[in-house]
Amino acid sequence: MKKLVALLLAGAMTFSLAACGSSPAPAAEEPAAPAEEAAPAEEAAPAEEAAPAEEAAPAEEEAPAAESVAADITLWTYPIGKFGDAATVEGFVTAFNAVYPDINVSVEYLDYQSGDDQVTAAIEAGTTPDVIMEGPERLVSNWGAKGKMVDLADLWDDEALADISATSEAVVAACKSESGAYYEYPLCMTTHTMAVNKELFEAADAMQYINDDRTWTTENFEKALQALKDYGVDTTGVVYCGGQGGDQGTRALAMNLYNAEFTNAEHTEWTMNSEAGVKGLQQLVDWSNAGLLSYDAGAVASDEIQLFANETIAMSFCWNAANQLTYAAETAFTPYPVAFPSESGTPELCGGIWGFGIFDNGDANKIAAAKLFIEFICDDATQGPASVASTGFFPVRSSYGNIYAGTEDEERMAMYASFQKWLGDYYNVTLGWAEQRTAWWNMLQQIFDGEDVQTAADTYVETCNTATADASAN
Repeated sequence: MKKLVALLLAGAMTFSLAACGSSPAPAAEEPAAPAEEAAPAEEAAPAEEAAPAEEAAPAEEEAPAAESVAADITLWTYPIGKFGDAATVEGFVTAFNAVYPDINVSVEYLDYQSGDDQVTAAIEAGTTPDVIMEGPERLVSNWGAKGKMVDLADLWDDEALADISATSEAVVAACKSESGAYYEYPLCMTTHTMAVNKELFEAADAMQYINDDRTWTTENFEKALQALKDYGVDTTGVVYCGGQGGDQGTRALAMNLYNAEFTNAEHTEWTMNSEAGVKGLQQLVDWSNAGLLSYDAGAVASDEIQLFANETIAMSFCWNAANQLTYAAETAFTPYPVAFPSESGTPELCGGIWGFGIFDNGDANKIAAAKLFIEFICDDATQGPASVASTGFFPVRSSYGNIYAGTEDEERMAMYASFQKWLGDYYNVTLGWAEQRTAWWNMLQQIFDGEDVQTAADTYVETCNTATADASAN
């Protein structure tokens, strides 16, 4: 069993208990100690891919005292729940400025279609933001591994480390590089699922193929697809492969069908060209050829979700608690979250961890201001839980308890917490992640266009392994 699987499962039990409990968020008067990239109290190096001994390059100047910091900093954020909503984020900045009036924060909102290109261009031009919000696959395994990020180890004090460790040691492992540098300070995490149109499934008598615990087998998934087609549904679902946006959905779908592994246990090699991996990919092609599923080489996850919300298709492969909240006003039906189908009936779901990192722009004053901003957003007794709630996900800090207790979201979030027990390996930390993402959707396009699945999968894995080896050597 992979180390990160065990760590995530341990955290999953904590999440499930918190979601079903009623403990309120902490009510301390002072903000919690800085806990950037909250991590479990684990001294050993995390079970990540072998990584180069990257060296974070902190500013040479001594950081100024918090009360004396005055700076203009920039925040770039991907659309993680309401962190993609200007009004919400501006409210958070206003709250921050009530405490730190001399730190001005300007915000730029990225999307998952062009955001990575914007960051790459900024790195090349030397115009990176001070703070960026995303996950370990970008902050640690990509930009951190390339020496672009500030080591946030000073934010990982004993209190923060213990608090986040109590939720999930996998969070620490994911936010910490092989060299021991912390490049992310996490805020929240979740499990990604798929979802079906409940009313349509009921009308087509397809709900019988989904178990009470919201799992189903590959065999029953095919029966459900056939039931939908027999009922007259034109397009049951779409395997989107027009880019990397939301690709955790297509990865989880292909991987789970025959319980394949996406990487080896050490996160040093990609393995979806295995017998189980190729069988899953071939099954998707076969269903497409039979008219049971569709694919779209020009669509990404956001397009697919919109089709689902519009009732153009019967299911989405890119779903989570935040998506349900975001699209609630657009859906005239009940989105019914389910796990991905698997041959064994026991799925392995992709997880998500989101938080903040700081680009090393060589300015100690800006870095100090950026750390104060991150501390406030993540650790302040009032703002921290509010920040997590705005994402629609779950806190990495155990002390926050069930932040949804007593709210209109309590029942919905308890349901999503039930998926945590199927959290799989956080293979996103494998070096060469960015190259893998491009190779993945290109490979999907190739197999749906008729290329031999084994050949395409072998080429994909070769490309990914080369990228991983190159990243490890640099």
